Amino acid sequence: MNIQDILPSRILILDGAMGTMIQRYKLTESDYRGERFKDFPVLLKGNNDLLSLTRPDIIGEIHRAYLEAGADIIETNTFNATRVSMSDYHMQEYAREMNLAAAQLAREAADEYTVKTPDKPRFVAGSIGPTNKTTSMSPNVEDPMYRALTFDELKSAYREQIEALVEGGVDLLLVETIFDTLNAKAAVFAAKEVIGDKDIPIILSVTLSDKAGRTLSGQTLSAFVTSVSHAKPLAIGLNCSFGAADMKPYLKELGRIAPFCISAYPNAGLPNQLGEYDETPERMAGQIKEYIDEGLVNIVGGCCGTTPAHIAEYGKLVEGKQPHQPASAPAYLHLSGLEDLEVSPDINFLNIGERCNVAGSRKFLRLIQEKKYDEALDIARKQVEDGAQVLDINMDDGLLDGVQEMTNFLNLLASDPDVARVPVMIDSSKWEVIEAGLKCTQGKSIVNSISLKNGESEFLHHADLVRKYGAAVVVMAFDEKGQADTFERRIEVCSRAYKLLTEQGFDPKDIIFDPNVLAIATGMDEHNNYAVDFIDTVRWIKANLPHAKVSGGVSNLSFSFRGNNYIREAMHSVFLYHAIQAGLDMGIVNPAQSVIYEDIPDDVRTLIEDVVLNRRSDAGERLTEYAQQNKNEQPSETSHSETPEWRSLPVDERLSHALVKGISDFLEEDIAEALKNYPRAVDIIDKPLMAGMNKVGDLFGSGKMFLPQVVKAARTMKKAVAILQPTIEAEKSSVGGSQKAGKILLATVKGDVHDIGKNIVSIVLACNNYEIVDLGVMVPPEKIIEAVRREQPDIVGLSGLITPSLEEMSVVAAEMEKAGFSIPLLIGGATTSKLHTALKIEPKYSQGAVVYVKDASQSPAAVANLLNAEGKSDFVESVRNEYRVLRESGREKSVELVSLAKARQKKFKVDWSGFEPDVPRQLGRSVLQHISVSEIVPFIDWKFFFHTWNLSAKFASVKNVDSCGNCRSQWLATFREDERDKAQEAARLYDDAREMLRSFIANDVPYIHAVVGFYEAQSESDTIFIADRPFPMLRQQRKNEKDEYLCLSDFIAPVESGKKDYIGAFAVTAGAGAESQLKKYENEGDEYAVLLMKSLLDRLAEAATEWLHAKVRREFWGYAADESLTVAEMFAVKYRGIRPAVGYPSIPDQSVNFPLHEILHSEEIGISLTENGVMYPNASVSGLFFAHPQAKYFAVGEISEEQLSDYARRKGRNTEDIRKFLSANLQLENQ
Repeated sequence: MNIQDILPSRILILDGAMGTMIQRYKLTESDYRGERFKDFPVLLKGNNDLLSLTRPDIIGEIHRAYLEAGADIIETNTFNATRVSMSDYHMQEYAREMNLAAAQLAREAADEYTVKTPDKPRFVAGSIGPTNKTTSMSPNVEDPMYRALTFDELKSAYREQIEALVEGGVDLLLVETIFDTLNAKAAVFAAKEVIGDKDIPIILSVTLSDKAGRTLSGQTLSAFVTSVSHAKPLAIGLNCSFGAADMKPYLKELGRIAPFCISAYPNAGLPNQLGEYDETPERMAGQIKEYIDEGLVNIVGGCCGTTPAHIAEYGKLVEGKQPHQPASAPAYLHLSGLEDLEVSPDINFLNIGERCNVAGSRKFLRLIQEKKYDEALDIARKQVEDGAQVLDINMDDGLLDGVQEMTNFLNLLASDPDVARVPVMIDSSKWEVIEAGLKCTQGKSIVNSISLKNGESEFLHHADLVRKYGAAVVVMAFDEKGQADTFERRIEVCSRAYKLLTEQGFDPKDIIFDPNVLAIATGMDEHNNYAVDFIDTVRWIKANLPHAKVSGGVSNLSFSFRGNNYIREAMHSVFLYHAIQAGLDMGIVNPAQSVIYEDIPDDVRTLIEDVVLNRRSDAGERLTEYAQQNKNEQPSETSHSETPEWRSLPVDERLSHALVKGISDFLEEDIAEALKNYPRAVDIIDKPLMAGMNKVGDLFGSGKMFLPQVVKAARTMKKAVAILQPTIEAEKSSVGGSQKAGKILLATVKGDVHDIGKNIVSIVLACNNYEIVDLGVMVPPEKIIEAVRREQPDIVGLSGLITPSLEEMSVVAAEMEKAGFSIPLLIGGATTSKLHTALKIEPKYSQGAVVYVKDASQSPAAVANLLNAEGKSDFVESVRNEYRVLRESGREKSVELVSLAKARQKKFKVDWSGFEPDVPRQLGRSVLQHISVSEIVPFIDWKFFFHTWNLSAKFASVKNVDSCGNCRSQWLATFREDERDKAQEAARLYDDAREMLRSFIANDVPYIHAVVGFYEAQSESDTIFIADRPFPMLRQQRKNEKDEYLCLSDFIAPVESGKKDYIGAFAVTAGAGAESQLKKYENEGDEYAVLLMKSLLDRLAEAATEWLHAKVRREFWGYAADESLTVAEMFAVKYRGIRPAVGYPSIPDQSVNFPLHEILHSEEIGISLTENGVMYPNASVSGLFFAHPQAKYFAVGEISEEQLSDYARRKGRNTEDIRKFLSANLQLENQ
C-alpha cells in the first residue's frame, strides 16, 4: 500500500527532530570524524548529516525510537546533505554518499517496523532542506542584483541529492523549511527530472519568518501556494518557526486556500534564553489535539525540540479522527509576486504595465543601456503606484545582452517589496531570455510568449518548460504560415494551440491568448478591420476555449498616430471599452493613461469608433485630419457648475463641513490652505478635522445623523489624513502628536465570522476620536490576550452573532481575569443580551467592568463613561448593581417547561394514514453555479437591509417609489416631520445599494451559488433520518395554552407509518469570490462601500434562498407546480411547506451544519465551516426543505437539561460539547 492510498482516510504521524535527538548523545569531534575522516583538515562537529557515514548506529537508533513511538513516516538524516551546504565543511564530494547511506538506514528501519505492524506500514521521506543560501535575495546589501547562488547551481545540487535518495529507496520527497520559494522551485524542478514516471510524491513544507505570516523572502502564504501549486504536491504544510499554538492560525489559512493535503510539524514551543525548547510532550499534545479535532491536518509531526516522547502522544490523538479535506482547486487563474493575485471576473480587466520594455520605452532602454538600474526600477515602481497589477519586462534590443539584463533587472526588482508584490510578465522573443527570467522569479509569472511559428515540437517543448517553472503562458496567434491577421486565421491558430496544450495536460486556466493587436488607420484598406477581427476573436475564445484568458499589447493599435499622445490614449480607451465588453481579460497598457472613455467628447469618440469599429471607409482619413489639426491637444470641457455656498466659509469651517457631509472633492486644496495657517500638520487633524468628527459623533448620538452618513464621514476623514500623511512624516521630529481620546481593541470571537456590527461600532467610535485596533473575525482567546498585552488598550470590545459565541465571550472574560487585567470589557452582537451578560460573562471577570452595548449608537456613551476619570466609578457601580438585580430576578423568573416525555406525547399530530408524500422529480444533489444577480434582486426583502443600518423597516417602502424628485417628495411627506431626515438618508442609502447592485449585474459577478439535494427520509423519536443518516432535532418544551409542542421531525413520516417520505437540503452563498472586491474597498479606505457590500451580500443570500425555495416548490421537487405567488406573498409565507435554516429558531443548533454540509459537499460552491459550524463566506444560508402541507415555522425556545442530554446522546456527542451551541435555549441558571 502506498502513502497516497492511506492519506485520505487517516491522519499520518511524522517523526520529530533529528538534531534534538543527536544533541542528547553529546557527541565529540571524534564521533563525527570516525576512523575514515580522522585526518580531515577542518572541524566536523555539528555536521549531523555526516553521521550517516560515521555513526550509522546512532542514526538508526533515532529512527527506531520514533518508529517505536508510533511514527508512520521517518525522515532521512539529509536536511543539509547538498553540495551547497556541505561546502561549509569542504565535504561537497561526499554529498551523494551521505544521501544514499541515510536513505538506506531509514529504509532498513522502516521496513523492520512494517514487518512488525503490517496494518501500519512505515514510510521514508527524503529530507531536502533549503540550504544556507538564497536565490531570491542578495547577501550583499550594497549590491541587490548579486546572488550567492544561481538557480542552475542549486538545481544541480538538489538533483544530485534526490538521485541518491531515490536510489536509497525513499517513498516520498520532503522539501522542508522553505524560506525562499525560488529555492523550493529549484528543488521541485530537480525532483521532477529525477522522478520521471516513478510514483514518488513530493511534500512541500514552508516556514514563516514571523507572525506577519510571510516567508523570509517576503511571500504571503497564499502567494507561496500559488507559486508552487504546479508541483502538484501530495501535501503542503508548515514547519519550524513556531510552536503549535502560534502555528495554528497560519495552518487554518493554509488549509482554507490549498487544494492539497496539509502537513504540520511545529517546534516544541519557542526557544528559551539558552536556545532550548521547553514545551513538554503533554502540553504540546493538547495543542496538537486542536489540529486533529478541528480537521486541520493530514500529516502531523514535530520539528525543533521534539522527541519520541512528543510523537508518542500523537497516536491516541489521531485514532479514529477524520483527516483534513483539501480545499477546492482554484476556479480562476492565480499569479503571484510577494502577494497572490486571483484573475477573477471581479477584476474586470487586468492592467499589465508596459513601460519596463526596452522595445516600447526609449527612456527605459536608455536607463538600461547606461546601467542606471535604480532609475529603471523607479519606472516599475511608478507603474505599480499607478495601478499596474502585473509588470511586463522586456529586454529585447540588439545592443543588449538580453539574458544578463533580464537577470539583473529581475534580481533588482525582487529587492523592492513595493514592486515585487505584483507578478511579472517575462516578455521576449528569445527563449533563452525567457528562461533566464523564470530562473529569477519566486512567484508565478506569465511567459510572453510562445507560438507555433517554428512548429509543434518546439511549441510543446517550451510549454512543458513553462509548466515546470510554474508559470502561466501567453500564446501568440502565430503559426508556421506566419502572423494571424484575420478573424478566421486567429481562431484557427488559437484553437489548434489550445488543443495541443490541454491534451499535454497544460492547465487551461494558465493559457492566455494574444490574438495580435495590430495597427489600424494606416492608409491600407486591408488593415481597417484589424480591431474588429481582434474583438470578434476575443468573443470567440471566451465562448469556445474554456478557462482561457485573452490579452493584447494595446499600444500597437495606435502606432500610426505616434507623436500624438492624446489621440493614441483616446484610441486605446475606445478599443479597450469594446474589447473588454467582448471578454478581454488583460492587456499591456500604460497604467497612467489619463484619457477615460466617458470623458472623450462625443464628436472625437465618434471619429475614433468609426476607425476602431471600421464603420466608414474614410474613417482613417477623417481621424488623421482631426489629429493633425489638434496635435497633442486634449479637447477642453467647460464646467458650468456653480460654486457651492459653503465654499465661501473660512478654511476650518470648510474642512469640518466636508467631514460632516462626506465630501472629499476639495480636500487637497483646503488642506493645502490650512497648512499655511497651522504650524504642524497634526494640528489640522486635532482642530478642524476633529471638530468635524466630533460634530459627526454628537449628531449621531442625538439621532440627527444616521449610520450611512457616519460611514461616509469616516471615509472622508481617512482621505484627509492620507493627504496629510507625507507632511506628518516629515514633521516626525516634532514633539507630540495627534491626541486620541482612547484606544479600543475590537474582535469577533473564535468560531464566528460575522463582522458587520463590529465594523459599524469601529466606525462610530473612530468618529468620536478613538483609536481602533480591529483584530478581525474568528479571533481565539489567546490572540486577544496577546493583543491586549501588546496594544495596551483602554477598553476591549467583543462581538458575536451565533449562539456558541456567547460561550466564547465567557472564555475570553475568564482568560482576562486569569491574566490579571482590569480593562473594561464591552459585549455586543445579535445573540447577546443584558441578562446573558449579567448571568454568564460579568461573574467571570470580577477585576474589570463588563458592559453590554445593544447597538452602535450606544457605544460612544458607554466608552465615554468608562474613560471619564471622574464619573467612571459611579457608572461602573450602577452597571454592576443593575446586573446584580438582573441575576436575582432572572433566576426568579425561570420559564415553566413541560417534561420531554410530555412534550413528545403532546407533539403536533399529523394523520399519516391517508397521506401520500410527493416524490421529488430527481433524487440526489444538484449544483447551481453562478446564479445571476439580476435573477435574485427581485427577491430582496429590503426591510432587513434597513435594519442592518439601524434604520426603521418602514423606510423599505422607498422601493415602491420612482426616483424622480417629485415622487420622492411625496413619499417623504408620508412621514412625520421629525422622521423625514432619516427617511431622506434611507432613500440615499437605497439609491447607493441599487447602484452597487447594478454594478454587480453589469459585471456579471459570480458571487451567488447554491447546492440542493433531495433524499428519502423518515422520522423517529425527534430524529429525522436523511438517506439513513440521523439528524436529531429539538422539541419545544415551554408550557403553552395549546399544550402542543413542535419539532421538525413531526413533519416527516415516522418509521412506524410505513410511508417513504422525502426531504430537501440546501446551502446558498452570495459571497463566493467577493473577498477581492471587499479587500479593494478596504485598501481604498472606503468603509462605506465595505459595509454596503457586506449588507447587500447578506440580503442576496437570503433572497437567493427565497428564489431557490420557489424553484424547489415549482420545478425541482414540483409539489406546487401551479403556484403563482408574488414575491410579497412569499414574504408573507403563503406557500406550502417550509425552509427552516440552520441557526434560526427551528434549528438553533449551529452544529447541524456539519452533517448537512457533508451530504451537500458545499465546499464545491465555496462554502467552508468554522469550528463552531459557521459558514464562510458569512453571506450564506443553509437548511432543510419540508413539503408537508401542515409544516409550519416555529421557535424551539427554552429546553431542559433533560432534552439537552437526550439530544447530545442522539447526536453521539458529549453533553458539554453541545451545550455551547444551545446556550441561548437553556434556562440561564442551569448553564
